[in-house]
Amino acid sequence: MSSQSPETDLLSTLKWTADGLIPAIVQDAENHEVLMMAWMDLEALRQTLATGQTHFYSRSRRASWHKGGTSGHVQYVESVQIDCDADVVLVKARQVGGACHEGYRSCFFRRLNPDGSLEIIDSTVFEKTAVYGNRADAHGPPHPVE
Repeated sequence: MSSQSPETDLLSTLKWTADGLIPAIVQDAENHEVLMMAWMDLEALRQTLATGQTHFYSRSRRASWHKGGTSGHVQYVESVQIDCDADVVLVKARQVGGACHEGYRSCFFRRLNPDGSLEIIDSTVFEKTAVYGNRADAHGPPHPVE
């Protein structure tokens, strides 16, 4: 039996990238819709486990961020699962508002059609300019304003 805490066991089991990151997929705990994918560093995963709300790492800003910290559209964590290779985290969460900084419930609001075109297949759940204003940094992945 391990003398380490369950959190220490989990964190040492994970296969982090060379940059110290791991991809995290967030799925709606009730209807199983994939809401978003973002990166976590060790601190973001620790904060997620400690607070019960999702935290991520922005590669573009090189900083941690709390999902919903700006918008109020937080994600309440129901469970955290690890894939068979221990290199992806799956977070099942209850989403408040939209997960996408573009105003959609899910970041996956576009479908690739057979002709190669993209089709918007969802409606917005909030007006992004009402939440983020007209800031230029509100338009790029990964959620730079959260």
